[in-house]
Amino acid sequence: MATMIEALIRYPVKGLSGQSMDSVQLSPGQGFPCDRQFGFARPDSGFDPGNPRPLPKSKFYMLARDASLALLRTEFDDQTGVLSMSSADQSGRFTIATPEGKQQAGQWLKSYLGLPDDETPQLFEASPHRFTDVSVVSTEMMNAVSFINLDSVNAFAASIGRDIDPGRFRGNIHLSGLSPFSELEMVGQQIAIGTARFKFVKRTKRCPATEVDLSTGERDLDVPGLLQESYEHKDMGIYAEVLEGGAITMGDAIEFL
Repeated sequence: MATMIEALIRYPVKGLSGQSMDSVQLSPGQGFPCDRQFGFARPDSGFDPGNPRPLPKSKFYMLARDASLALLRTEFDDQTGVLSMSSADQSGRFTIATPEGKQQAGQWLKSYLGLPDDETPQLFEASPHRFTDVSVVSTEMMNAVSFINLDSVNAFAASIGRDIDPGRFRGNIHLSGLSPFSELEMVGQQIAIGTARFKFVKRTKRCPATEVDLSTGERDLDVPGLLQESYEHKDMGIYAEVLEGGAITMGDAIEFL
């Protein structure tokens, strides 16, 4: 069976929902386009957009601490700079290319999360800085692309007797046709997708964000703990560096070099 791309997903705002893409254009060392370009920081984060430095994810609003973010449906239009956010009860559209729009988006999220008066999320953007969890490791890892092997997710689901939404793992590229968990042994392996070239660089260790059911916003599974019980590690997925650029598309085959 050929190994191929089943989904391409970007997460424009750290901690919020992803957007499926039909195709993307990649550049060497630049990561997944528009992925984690923005982040809602906590008021005491210390983030300086004029001098961006990686911060721990605890400095931001994200699923590991704010499970109800899973119920928000968000979409970012990078042509207009408009971020749309909606829940069952409220919605808003904000031009976050402007300081005013960023402030309005922060006020909206404050209302949604029911935060106290003295706690207003601050929406930051400091491209080419990315608000990835592994930005604290290195600049190269900040720009890494995350791959999820759907066969690994399915094997894990079967081992615990529960359905697992692969969206819990917030990967950029979902692939199929690869032996379960074999990707974890491929650090250093290079692959080609069309004219694009990648090198797998780091296994993805899972955190409490994966405990959240994306359809209910409730913590229902100790995913890191169950991975440890089943496989003696907490890893699901692998990061890759973009070595050579090119367009990649849903359904593209993956060649192992």
